[in-house]
Amino acid sequence: MRERISVEGMQIDADFYRFLKDEALPGSGVDADRFWRGLSSVLHDMSGRNRELLARRDKLQTDIDAWHREHRESPWQIPEYRAFLEQIGYLEPECLDTQISVVGVDAEIATIAGPQLLVPVMNARYALNAANARWGSLYDALYGSDALGVLATPGPYDPAQGDRVIAWVREFLDDVVPLSAGSHRDVTAYMVVDGALRVDLVGGGTSFLGDPTSFAGFQGEPATPSSILLRHHGLHIEIVVDRSNEVGRTDLAGVADVVLESAVTVIIDCEDSVAAVDAADKIVVYRNWLGLMKGDLEETLTKDGRTFTRRLAMDRTFKSPDGSPLTLPGRALLLIRNVGHLMTTDAVLDTDGNEVPEGLLDAMITVLAAMHNLQRPTKDQNSRHQSIYVVKPKMHGSAEVAFASDVFGHVEDALGLPRDTIKIGLMDEERRTSLNLGQCISAVPSRIVFINTGFLDRTGDEIHTSMEAGVMVPKGEMRDQQWFDAYEDRNVDIGLAYGFRDHAQIGKGMWAAPDLMAKMLAEKIAHPLAGANCAWVPSPTAATLHATHYHRVDVRERQDQLASRRRRTVDEMLKIPLATTSLSDADVAKELENNAQGILGYAVRWIDQGIGCSKVPDIHDVALMEDRATCRISSQHIANWLRHGVVDREQVMSTMRRMAAKVDEQNEDDPNYTPMAPDFDGVAFKAACDLVLSGTTQPSGYTEPILHARRREYKRWSDERA
Repeated sequence: MRERISVEGMQIDADFYRFLKDEALPGSGVDADRFWRGLSSVLHDMSGRNRELLARRDKLQTDIDAWHREHRESPWQIPEYRAFLEQIGYLEPECLDTQISVVGVDAEIATIAGPQLLVPVMNARYALNAANARWGSLYDALYGSDALGVLATPGPYDPAQGDRVIAWVREFLDDVVPLSAGSHRDVTAYMVVDGALRVDLVGGGTSFLGDPTSFAGFQGEPATPSSILLRHHGLHIEIVVDRSNEVGRTDLAGVADVVLESAVTVIIDCEDSVAAVDAADKIVVYRNWLGLMKGDLEETLTKDGRTFTRRLAMDRTFKSPDGSPLTLPGRALLLIRNVGHLMTTDAVLDTDGNEVPEGLLDAMITVLAAMHNLQRPTKDQNSRHQSIYVVKPKMHGSAEVAFASDVFGHVEDALGLPRDTIKIGLMDEERRTSLNLGQCISAVPSRIVFINTGFLDRTGDEIHTSMEAGVMVPKGEMRDQQWFDAYEDRNVDIGLAYGFRDHAQIGKGMWAAPDLMAKMLAEKIAHPLAGANCAWVPSPTAATLHATHYHRVDVRERQDQLASRRRRTVDEMLKIPLATTSLSDADVAKELENNAQGILGYAVRWIDQGIGCSKVPDIHDVALMEDRATCRISSQHIANWLRHGVVDREQVMSTMRRMAAKVDEQNEDDPNYTPMAPDFDGVAFKAACDLVLSGTTQPSGYTEPILHARRREYKRWSDERA
């Protein structure tokens, strides 16, 4: 039993109390007594409503399960199904005349289209790297990845790869910031003349920018600048000139690098990418976020025998074309993703000794931490409008969105903040939310700054909601189903219809293969083409490469084109992705192995090492970013096939044991890894099996209840051994 301290009727974990008392409250501008009263009030006033909303989810699911069981043997049509969903309140009357009214939104969200990086808050190094990923070397991103279809030769600088990188970048510059005559590859010198960018060309000619307004600034002396700053589609491009550099001394113009404004916004994640199951974990979560908000988060690293300390980047200074000072942000605009409404935490117990809703605690503490940022000098503040951006995931329907808004209003009152200081990013990742997206937006018109499709959780919820309808198509066929295209298109349609253009973000989901950058360059341009002004990337390298897509696509122009298209309908999203043909035994076995391997590869790291998101080799040894959302799909898919007799329990368990051995083999070089085979009696293996065998009964098919319980079990077992 951990020590607890009684405050305002609450029982606070002692270490958590000391963290708040000694670190989070001093300098926040909030009096300690006011904070404790406010926290008690938020928990007392909101916990009951939180439980009622979760009970409402369960009731709707029970009704839908019963309807599908009754109609499983008889054909039914979409109008009949829709009428039933309207009758039980699952589908809500659409709000057709609402426009969002949010104010105080930073340009990074309202008007600048660009990559969005999501990073787990529990890893301080990753969090710092992400915050600093506002700027990234395009040379490094291309040279150090497979983006050009070939990897650099290991060891010293590979001139052949370097030449490929330089040629690609010059072609990119010609495409997005062309010269009035000639090519960037023929430039021998960049210079500033009378406030304009002039270049000398091979052969003695001169040229200027095709669009002179693209010239934004420079560093150094006008005649011999050390860098040239360009602006295109709201994003900056810096051409770095250094003839003493290994690359620059062989370049005609002395160009040593081209740096892109990359991760314009970053989501610091407290949810799916972390494994925070108790008070000790939550302290790590909140402490790292607090450090980002105070600006003093640091991480000391040793690499190649050299020790250095990573800190938040400074702003970048240039001279405007006329020579006046120009300062640009050195860091991404940070949003904090809280947890959803489902889970509870032992960091605080209520008056009855029960764990409190974790989402309520997140709301209070992450906003308290953000208030430190509001006390900093204006130039160091995360938001130039003193807004606090909270992304709220896994909400089902407008009542839950309205509840989140009420919670934030209560937090604002408790901490002395003006109303609507807290802005909401809405994850459009649950079926009831996507079907009622307009209604959800209408519940928070003065707070909403972000909607983002989340294919992974959305697919998991699609399977679970329709669990009793029949056999689902194989996981790999989900993207080919009617509901998926309608969902992705309708997210943009609704955002534009409700006034998001120039006010809020319409986002798209993650690129899950961080080592496959050539494929990402080829495919992820689809997101800005779809009208999304942000899309998720898994790394700073991916952010820099994805930034090139926002130069090639004018998202504002694309949104104008899409605004008049036919809006995708709810009926198109209601077509359930049921299998219409039988699979061969070999195809069933292959699908089962793929799902089982993914679950085990993720769960073993989650349970044994507390890693909430990482590159996990798939069954073909391709590294994919896995988090709880990917695990939710795989576990729900097996649960569905098990429920309808496509596979049986013995087959599932045999496959799980076989895939556990494969996962062990894939992790044999990890000194911190504990094999699951041959005994299969460890907590991690049991957790993976639970996710499948209990999948039909888990709330909304979420993985958190099982993973949290099993991780706590593992930590107790580990402590006892120690």
